[in-house]
Amino acid sequence: MSAGEAMSETQLHNAAKQNDAVLVIRLLADGAEIDARDGSGATALLAATHANAVEAARILIQAGSDVNAKDNINDSPYLYAGARGHLEILRMTLAHGADLKSTNRYGGTALIPAAERGHVEAVRALIEAGADVDHVNNLHWTALLEAIILGDGGARHRQIIELLVKAGANVNLADGNAVTPLQHARNADYRDIEKILVAAGGR
Repeated sequence: MSAGEAMSETQLHNAAKQNDAVLVIRLLADGAEIDARDGSGATALLAATHANAVEAARILIQAGSDVNAKDNINDSPYLYAGARGHLEILRMTLAHGADLKSTNRYGGTALIPAAERGHVEAVRALIEAGADVDHVNNLHWTALLEAIILGDGGARHRQIIELLVKAGANVNLADGNAVTPLQHARNADYRDIEKILVAAGGR
């Protein structure tokens, strides 16, 4: 890569971060490599996703940027948008070939951090797209377990538990210490979540 080419990639990443759609279009037209990486291994699309720069992300995705391209810590535009609840970008990645089986550095799919962080609409979008509701990450936790263990027991996490249960999540899939979602909910005194799990056959 020549100095000129390297400069255009840096410009593309910066334009993407700043949501400068006009400049992104111009740089691509001038031949900037769409999926070139920065020092962290991120593409311009991932830089746009970090900033929730929707218009820049839309242009890059429509121009063919890889929504599954991972950086040095195993984040991709799709995984990051799911984890952060960047709903518009998440929906675009799902419409453009997001790999529902791809996993982050914790061995989790996009659904698990979305559930943990209380991103209700992201969870809904991922379930509708066909994400595996019972995927187990490296911590031996499912989306259901993370929503209980790391959630706050509030309205958003209750809604997420309901969505996961309705989508057929196994309510008795225990963690690595054989503690079930219901036991975790009881230990945390999350009464409403406890009721949902008991109604779904939780033990």
